[in-house]
Amino acid sequence: MKELKFNGNKMIIGPGSIQAIEGIEGQRFSIITGKRAMFDNGTIDGITGILKAQGKAYDVYSGIGANPTVAEVEEGAKRLKAFDPDVVLAVGGGSAIDAAKVMTLLCEYKTLTIEEIRNGKAPEARRKITLVAAPSTSGTASEVTRAAVVTFEDENIKVGLKTLAFIPDIAILDGNLTLSMPKSVVAETGMDALTHALESYINPNADDFCKPISRAAAEGLFKWLPLSFQDGDIKSRQKVHDFQSLAGMSFQNAGLGMSHGIAHAFGGTFGTGHGLLNAIALPVILAYNAQDPQVKADLDALGQIIGGDVIQEIHRLNAIFEIPQTFKEAGITEEEFVKHYDGLLAGSLKGSTARNPIPMDEKTMDGVLKQLYYGTERTEVE
Repeated sequence: MKELKFNGNKMIIGPGSIQAIEGIEGQRFSIITGKRAMFDNGTIDGITGILKAQGKAYDVYSGIGANPTVAEVEEGAKRLKAFDPDVVLAVGGGSAIDAAKVMTLLCEYKTLTIEEIRNGKAPEARRKITLVAAPSTSGTASEVTRAAVVTFEDENIKVGLKTLAFIPDIAILDGNLTLSMPKSVVAETGMDALTHALESYINPNADDFCKPISRAAAEGLFKWLPLSFQDGDIKSRQKVHDFQSLAGMSFQNAGLGMSHGIAHAFGGTFGTGHGLLNAIALPVILAYNAQDPQVKADLDALGQIIGGDVIQEIHRLNAIFEIPQTFKEAGITEEEFVKHYDGLLAGSLKGSTARNPIPMDEKTMDGVLKQLYYGTERTEVE
């Protein structure tokens, strides 16, 4: 027996759908966002204008960084508790939405701690606060998932906290919010979404519901992501926005794999972009997992749909996006790689790696990490 949960109560999609905020019940709105992007493109002013016109109270909490830490989330929760909202509106990238999820739960359950959430002791529902998520990047699918990634700085690792209470009640997929994304963000968040689609597609836990969803998401991203990168028109941006969310619906039920396990370990240690790490790792990880006959059959079947070898198509996308081929080329120095290697190895075996199609141990992961860092020329850490 398996329980599936694909999203919250409602999804509102299409260009201009941010206006749906007008119909959300509530009197006190906490708006949580990142640093400047949503201010610079006018999104925050548009939202506060709607709330002002309706006579509703609001508070804007900004400054959420790319890799929110435990300390940052706890500080934000204090702000929420002081304002006492009945609606939390998370607007921005996946990190801002992830932080808002945790902050909202800590606000509603006053004595709850992040450590308790990490240890599986979180409540499974919210009773008071309505959580609304409007992503401005197309990758994490945080607007439909039960996960929230937080960096535990004392351990140099990103941890995916999970509870059904994190799933936003309302997801707003407005492609207009993505139009101001720089090309590098389009590429890296898009490759994160493609990794979600493909890792959930080949996951042994994928079922008759998840597998077709993953496959459709991958097909759509292979088609529309390069167009979104090259042209950046509203049609392609909305398509990628929709398909990344579809990938999220699948992966939160089927699980991911070691590309994400590795990306969380390296991202937590070095602060390197999550999507960039996944873009580099994905073709290597798929080739490794294709040693499993079922994985190979799944990738071959998808290849027939998209009209090309899946791994080669990923290499083609990475070339278009000017993605480095190794973690070393991505700016992680060899000195730092060697210095942190034991922790990176241990961290890469945690999290999503537990659901990888091929079970991993220290020896096998050691070979994968060296290939990802050095490429094919070096395989030894001195």
